[in-house]
Amino acid sequence: MADETATLAAYVVDLKFADIPAEVRERAKALTLDFLGSAVRARRDAESTASLLKMLEALKLDQAGEATVFGDSKTWTPAVAALLNGALGHSLDFDDTHADSSLHPSAPVVPAAFAVGEMVGASGRDVLTAIVAGYEVCCRLGNALDPTSHYARGFHPTATAGTFGAAAAAGKLFGLSKEQLISAFGVSGSQAAGSLQFLVNGSWNKRYQVGAAAMNGVIAATLARDGFIGSTESVEGKHGLLVGYSDDAHPGKAVADLGKIYETMKIGVKPYPSCRYTHAALDAIIAMRREHNLTPDQIKRVEIGLHRNGITLTGDAATKRHPTSIVGGQFSMFFTGAVALDQGRFGWDDYDRLGDTAIDALADRFDVVQDDRLEVGRTHPFGARVSITTEDGVHERLFADPSGEPASFPDAQAMQQKFLTLARPVLDKRADELADAILSLEKFDRVAAATHLGRQ
Repeated sequence: MADETATLAAYVVDLKFADIPAEVRERAKALTLDFLGSAVRARRDAESTASLLKMLEALKLDQAGEATVFGDSKTWTPAVAALLNGALGHSLDFDDTHADSSLHPSAPVVPAAFAVGEMVGASGRDVLTAIVAGYEVCCRLGNALDPTSHYARGFHPTATAGTFGAAAAAGKLFGLSKEQLISAFGVSGSQAAGSLQFLVNGSWNKRYQVGAAAMNGVIAATLARDGFIGSTESVEGKHGLLVGYSDDAHPGKAVADLGKIYETMKIGVKPYPSCRYTHAALDAIIAMRREHNLTPDQIKRVEIGLHRNGITLTGDAATKRHPTSIVGGQFSMFFTGAVALDQGRFGWDDYDRLGDTAIDALADRFDVVQDDRLEVGRTHPFGARVSITTEDGVHERLFADPSGEPASFPDAQAMQQKFLTLARPVLDKRADELADAILSLEKFDRVAAATHLGRQ
């Protein structure tokens, strides 16, 4: 390990809008819009939202401020806005994913950038630059942690590496020096937390801990701005992130080709509101259903092969076959696969089929197994093999990657339509105005003029 913390800090401090390739800037705007669609819809629909708001009220943390919570009618203090936007944007499990690090970059980064951007009167260019800086930091740290090892230790990388990404975005907008940003990363190292224990009972921890990562990044950067001394070498040190959170860290991945290769361009978006490890299988099931005119009564058995990480998150038959909560459904290959096979699609409104006897009966015919073909010699872990047995024989497909990855990234029209489908029920016509603003964010002298459109 060799000064990864300082190298990342210097990169963030020195990054300029003009340095970022045009395609990266456009991708960052598309990813931001995609994230905000989930946040807006979750403000109204996510079942965990009411508890979050009641907690803030009880603790007197619901004070008015200048920061926007998307889909909400009131303004909030910056740290609380980051918490809420992060939690809301991650609640539908419909937000973006970075395959190599197996984390959701926008959820911690974008809320931190908007909260601080509004706080300091930043321009749209400034905020876009901060978002890219945050993406690069958290994705690279996720790569360095090694997601398989990180998961095996029970950690959720969006919440751990994401805290550093949020601090990078916030620190960039505060104009921190290299030394100050190193301190912000030092504080982030003490705050990076996120347990996979939520998988056991379909709890809401996952949503909260990602919102907390956004908030903690803002707090860390604010402390550093105001003279707080944080630890050095928080990434590579004896008790740093890569030592404490992984048994197979690759420090070089944190800084390899920094400023030359943009991890931002490797971020994919979700066509389905569920764990990314279910998506290649859902793509295959929907395609095979259409191709072979399959109906549920024809199905004798379905076997789905996944990477071991996918088994950990979605494939344990004892706990995942018949989920009873939305979180349980989001992390069930059995439930999501059965719905897709039954109706040829899977969307947010399909969680009303939890407990449906027809879906449960179809899920009983599913088996989920580890498939070495999805591991050996592969970088990305999100592929799937699907074998469907009917009275007429066995149909099998292997999808190396799910749709929405960089090689099949949706066009601008599709991205905007996904956003509008989620946001219009909450924002009505303002959803169209917000979409236009985010997709032209660099034109705003003050980012607040764009974010205000996201208020209900």
